[in-house]
Amino acid sequence: MIAEKAFLGTIIKHNYLLKDTKIRSEQLEDARHQQLLNSMKWLSQDGKSINVVTLSTVPNLEGLGGISYINELTSFANSQKFEEYESLVQDAWKEREKNNILTRASQEGWEIGKVITELDAINEIKVDDYTSINDSLAEVYDAPWQKQAVKKGVPTGIAQLNRVTNGFQSSEVTVIAARPSMGKTDVLCHFSKQAGWNGYLPIIFSLEMPADSIRDRLIASTGRFNRLKMKDPYERLTEHQKNNWNNVLGNVSITNIQIFDGAGQTISEMRAKTRKMIHSFPDKKPIIFIDYLTLIRSENFFGGNAHLQVTEISKNLKAMAKEFNCPVVTLAQLNRSVEQRSDKRPMMSDIRESGSVEQDADLIMFLYREKYYNKDSDDNTLELIIAKNRNGPVGTVRVQYNEHTGEITDDNGKRAV
Repeated sequence: MIAEKAFLGTIIKHNYLLKDTKIRSEQLEDARHQQLLNSMKWLSQDGKSINVVTLSTVPNLEGLGGISYINELTSFANSQKFEEYESLVQDAWKEREKNNILTRASQEGWEIGKVITELDAINEIKVDDYTSINDSLAEVYDAPWQKQAVKKGVPTGIAQLNRVTNGFQSSEVTVIAARPSMGKTDVLCHFSKQAGWNGYLPIIFSLEMPADSIRDRLIASTGRFNRLKMKDPYERLTEHQKNNWNNVLGNVSITNIQIFDGAGQTISEMRAKTRKMIHSFPDKKPIIFIDYLTLIRSENFFGGNAHLQVTEISKNLKAMAKEFNCPVVTLAQLNRSVEQRSDKRPMMSDIRESGSVEQDADLIMFLYREKYYNKDSDDNTLELIIAKNRNGPVGTVRVQYNEHTGEITDDNGKRAV
């Protein structure tokens, strides 16, 4: 019954979840809870908010437990565990239904075939991941005679990279890995701006860098300002740069980038926050960026076993990408073994705890700059080395990278905007 209280209390606190839930009122055990869920649906249909005040106006309030009981329900609210509450409620309902069927079967002398059919019907409730091969084949029946629309993903702002990957694809996980200070965060900022400018909703989970640092990087790369000037724009920006300041902020603003900079977030927390953003921007498709993978907090401790923790995180990232049907792009650190080779271009085994990441990721991209190892070089080339591409070719895309502003341009010098 606690799960039902938490389920209802979370909806009262976070109304948008009512439209997401698959739980029906009859699946709740407590009759008060059934009536309360129906009352919340009626309020929502009337365009009203769901809270203690509006619920106080529903008929038969005392029969629902009164205001004190509604307040009690809200004390159980936790949006980050909402899916867990839904599962517990549905599992309890299935168990009750199973016992009811077995009781009736015993009392009424059902044949075994009818018992099995009734039990199967419970498990088939809300199955939405089923596809008949015949239905699937029917969708491509005319494919040889009809021109197919190209499945384009979220544009990267880099022409050659778009040609190789077709952009970031829905339900896919991209891992961008490099040594520290190679330019990972600037690449993430570049991709997030491009997504925003193309009408998507970029959601950044910055587990290492505070939101104002991400903001300053977005401003500097967009305005072509040296990042050092962002420490004191009043003193350090030129008059020309100051005159262009509002235009730059306007260009960054229209990206609609959303930043969550809490340290040690779990995938469950990210899912809850992403779901809320999706409801806040219903006309935009999300793309999730994470900086970076090994800073994600595992749901389980696994005795401190880092490999098992990363394996869990990697699988949960893929599940999140599929659940929201959106791209997930995460940065990752490389271990020090790359420094011990003469050719320091990364390879798969250089990813920390690489096994599960290598298996689960759809696209793995390494960053490499010769200037990183040769400080006297004036070569500003940044290599985007595509080492794994589940749905396309691998290879290297070269861009120009200004480490002072964070700006990225195509290798031919065209600004990647």
